[in-house]
Amino acid sequence: MKERVVFIDYIRVVACFMVMLVHASENFYGADSSGLAGNVSMLANEDNRFWVAFWDGGVSRTAVPLFMIVSSFLLVPMKQNITMTEFYRHRFMRILPPFVCFMLLYTFLPLLWGGMTWEQSLNDLKLLLWNFPSMAGHLWFMYPLISLYLIIPIISPWIERASAKEERIFLGLFVLSAFTPWLHRFVHSELWGECFWNRFSALWYCSGYVGYLILAHYIRVHIKWTQRKRLAVGSICFLAGAIFTAWGFWWKGIPCTIIDTPTLEWAWEFCTPNVLLATFGLFMLFTCIKQQKAPAIISSLSGLSFGMYLMHMFFLAPIATWVIGGDVAHPTIPVWLAIPTIAILSFICCAITTKLISLLPGSKYVIGA
Repeated sequence: MKERVVFIDYIRVVACFMVMLVHASENFYGADSSGLAGNVSMLANEDNRFWVAFWDGGVSRTAVPLFMIVSSFLLVPMKQNITMTEFYRHRFMRILPPFVCFMLLYTFLPLLWGGMTWEQSLNDLKLLLWNFPSMAGHLWFMYPLISLYLIIPIISPWIERASAKEERIFLGLFVLSAFTPWLHRFVHSELWGECFWNRFSALWYCSGYVGYLILAHYIRVHIKWTQRKRLAVGSICFLAGAIFTAWGFWWKGIPCTIIDTPTLEWAWEFCTPNVLLATFGLFMLFTCIKQQKAPAIISSLSGLSFGMYLMHMFFLAPIATWVIGGDVAHPTIPVWLAIPTIAILSFICCAITTKLISLLPGSKYVIGA
C-alpha cells in the first residue's frame, strides 16, 4: 500500500495551481506573440508591473521548489531492500512514458489549429532527444527532476548515516551557493574557478536542486518543532522570501520598456536565497496540516496533478487569449483578477480532462499514476 501523507497531497494540488498562476502571469509581461516570457519582456503599465510581481513572484514562485521537496520527501533515503536498478525502473516508468507522450503531443498537436508550421514541428522532432519542444517550455522541469532521481540512489547511503549536524553543514553550503546567481549578476560573471574552459565552480556540487533534496530529508527527520513554532517560523520565512521575490521583479520592471528577461527576473531563480526561504516557510506551514485523511477531492487532484501539469499549456494559452481580449494593458477584466481567472479556468479544464483520461485503459502511460 502506498504511504499517504496528507499535507503532501495538499502541496501537490496547490503547487500545481501555482504553476498555472506563473504561466498566466507571463501573458502580462511577455514581449512576443506567444504570450509567454521569452528572451525579452515588456510590461504595459504599472498595474501589470505590480500584479505580475504579486501573483507570479510573491504568491507562486515557490511552486517548482515545492515539487522538488515533495519528490524527495518520501524517497530519501531509498528503502534498504531496493536496488539502484529497481529504483530507476520504478521511478522512470512512472514519469518517462507520460513525458515522452506529451513531448510528442506538443510537437504535433498544435498543427491541428495552425499553432505551428510543419517546419517547426519537424525541427522540434529532430531535437526531442536533446530537449523539450518549442511549444512546451514548461517541460524544462522534467530534466532536473530526472537528475534528482538519478542522484537519489547515490546520495542515499550518505544520508542514512549522516548526523543532523552533517546535513546542516551541507545545507549551509547549499545556502551559500544560492547567492551565486546574484553574485554573477552584480559582482562578477565568473566565480570560484569558473572560466570559459571550466563551468564547474567550487560550490557546483553543493548547488542546485540537490539542496532541496537534502532539505526535504532534514525537515522530515530532524525538525521536531511544535505546530505553533512551525506556524510562526513558516509564516515569517514565507512572507520575507515572497516579499523580496515580488519586489525584485517590481524594481526592474519599468513599464513600456523592452527588458532583458533574465534582468527582469533576477530574483526569481529557484535556487536563490529568497525563493529558498519562501519555499522552506511555505513547506513548514503545510506540515501543520494534521488531518488523518485528506478530502476525496484533494486526494484525487493530487493523483492527477502530474498529468495536469503536463497538459496545462494546451488549455492556458487559449484561455489567456480569451480573457485578455487582445490588449494586455486593458484586458476584459482587471489584471488583478485576470491572472487568477486564467489559472483557475485552466486548472478546472485540466482536472476534468485528466480525470476522464484516467478512466481509460493504460492511462498511466499518458498522465502518470
